[in-house]
Amino acid sequence: MTKNKPAAKKRRLVKANRRSQPVPIWIFVKSGRKVRSSPKRRNWRRSKLRA
Repeated sequence: MTKNKPAAKKRRLVKANRRSQPVPIWIFVKSGRKVRSSPKRRNWRRSKLRA
């Protein structure tokens, strides 16, 4: 990918990166370990963004 990206694309990439974070530990503990993974979790190799 090029070094110079449009600002809008950069914002979308940052948002997608934030969304791909794991579930916080306090939610994991609060739910009695029922919520293990985030449904919006994404791997950079498996699924590509349409950003």
